[in-house]
Amino acid sequence: MVQTSASFRSNPSATDCAISFSEVISALSYALDLTEGALPGHALRSCLLGIRIATELNLGEQQTNSLYFALLLKDAGRSNHARRIAGGARIMCKLGLGLDAVEAVHSLEERWDGGGQPDALKGEQIPLLSRIGAVAEHLDVFSGERGIAAAISSLIERSGTWFDPELVRVAVSLHHRGTLWTNCLPSASQEDSRRAVLDLDAGKRHLLQNGQIDHICEAFAEVVDAKSHFTFRHSMSVADTAYGIARRMGLPSHRVQLVRRAALLHDIGKLSLSNSILDKTTQLNETEWEAVYQHPRLTRQILERVGAFREMAVIAGEHHEKLDGSGYPNRLMALDLSLESRIVAVADVYGALSEDRPYRAGLEPQQIVSILTRLAPKKLDGDCVDVLVTMLAEESFVRFKPVLEESTTQIYA
Repeated sequence: MVQTSASFRSNPSATDCAISFSEVISALSYALDLTEGALPGHALRSCLLGIRIATELNLGEQQTNSLYFALLLKDAGRSNHARRIAGGARIMCKLGLGLDAVEAVHSLEERWDGGGQPDALKGEQIPLLSRIGAVAEHLDVFSGERGIAAAISSLIERSGTWFDPELVRVAVSLHHRGTLWTNCLPSASQEDSRRAVLDLDAGKRHLLQNGQIDHICEAFAEVVDAKSHFTFRHSMSVADTAYGIARRMGLPSHRVQLVRRAALLHDIGKLSLSNSILDKTTQLNETEWEAVYQHPRLTRQILERVGAFREMAVIAGEHHEKLDGSGYPNRLMALDLSLESRIVAVADVYGALSEDRPYRAGLEPQQIVSILTRLAPKKLDGDCVDVLVTMLAEESFVRFKPVLEESTTQIYA
């Protein structure tokens, strides 16, 4: 039986102060692996491979930390229309990561012989962390597609052209000593790989403050919205709307915060959808609709990987449910849906109606109000809709102000 938001009972020990950055990022890296052509668990395995190479090189703690998070987040800017977020660098900055991590991601596709991109850097002009990351990524992709022997062989073949010869030597040495591939084999479970990644950080060195969690949610909302230009700022818009409704309805501040975070991440499962679906201007076929129906379920599965995010996961995963049981993915009924879940659902419908879509332009406020009032109270919560209609009439949307300013946030020193 599916646990619903109305029946959710939180674990008192799962508080924000117990959340580590590595726990959140390793979980959300699964979402990045859902993008087209990615291998499940790729970021986790790349992280393990890269850190083992770095350890062999006796890399300092700060650089190792930067490499650790850079490899987990390296694909944050590689969804469609990724250039809008500057290849992930903006996301890395928003998360408070240092310059080393940002540069590592930015230069990941440079080649030792100068034939890479984006800046055609050559040899030691390429940041060391980028060179390590490129080797780690190559090993994981090739081992998954062709096996370990082929991955090592291809790495050696590209030594001095694609890859730093010294790093190739280190990786091959680790391979021959049997210490390179633990929890990185193509057959390794994602949970084993994730546990090994978390063990590297021990979940203790980078505990998050409240405002930093908000920054992470905002950063990943930006990754989701960059998937298609039709969803640009959708998640932030839904979060602003949900935040306004929750405040007006008198929810306690910690519940308002929960609503906003769930709204920010409600569509993270959409990273699994092809842009041929997201940008399609004509009617979706049955197969395409089936893929769409699964994205709230994936949203929940991704967020549930962080213990303290479990209620957020349930709420976010219900954003397409309706009070009369006509929603998806679980056809829940009114009694199953908490007020927080209902708020996010109303905010999401408003966002979808007000924004441009491939098949129509965004609707005018009076058209939106007409549709919302027809959907309430059978499908959407009537009280939530009433509050939203009042907000629209008064033009009184109040944006959330984070606890920490982006310019001063640092996840680790």
